Amino acid sequence: MLAAAAAMGIDRLDAQLLLLHVLGRPSTDRAWLLVHDTDTLDDAIWPDYARLCARRKSGEPVAYLIGEKEFHGLSLQVDARVLVPRPDTETLVEWALECLQGRDAPAVIDLGTGSGAIALAIQHARRDAKVSAVDASADALAVARANAERLGLAVRFQQADWLGGAGTGYDLIVSNPPYIARNDVHLAALQHEPQGALVSGDDGLDDIRRIVDAAPEHLADGGWLLLEHGYDQSEAVRQLLRERGFSESQSRDDLAGIARCSGGIWRAVK
Repeated sequence: MLAAAAAMGIDRLDAQLLLLHVLGRPSTDRAWLLVHDTDTLDDAIWPDYARLCARRKSGEPVAYLIGEKEFHGLSLQVDARVLVPRPDTETLVEWALECLQGRDAPAVIDLGTGSGAIALAIQHARRDAKVSAVDASADALAVARANAERLGLAVRFQQADWLGGAGTGYDLIVSNPPYIARNDVHLAALQHEPQGALVSGDDGLDDIRRIVDAAPEHLADGGWLLLEHGYDQSEAVRQLLRERGFSESQSRDDLAGIARCSGGIWRAVK
């Protein structure tokens, strides 16, 4: 069956994950496939497998097809109501955890939480943290809440438009907001994911501007604002942070060595 998937042009890893799914085995069980490589498979599973391969061929994410995605060591349930969590966003989580070092019971808010990936990863690593997460989409929040309940993580969720209605005194505001320009050619490859979680104005920075502008009113003195952004937006985001009065404006590289996250510290004027 893997050979048939390869003949359809399906990536080998994708084909393995889809096969494990139709076999009812965990997506982490690729070693089992290697051990049983020569086993005869029941022909009855072929129709389901072929349908999944055809959907993958059309560009539908594997995570939607199997209903899960691993992120920062957590298995998250995902579907077309939310973006698929991407490994590069783990860079944002690692930076967030660094910013929280030495802070007791830090207050954190994740904006545009989607599947809950960032908020849940932070809560999992820092059980003492008071983590809140907001999203404008009720559908996305339903996915995030289900993930939190299944993982036993006490993140507080609320439907809101970015920082609208949020409290004050946060040690960290973190977000992976929409940052793709509405005419970006890369959108064609993301047609199966919710466009409202991807597109942000003509230059992709509309939502980031709103977050940067509003964040100081909600941060504690010395609190951090961290943002994920596009591959070519780091300088623009750092400039927005500087203009708003954030100090130590800086960026972090993703797994490919591309500046993917930017942030700064808010120092209250004495």
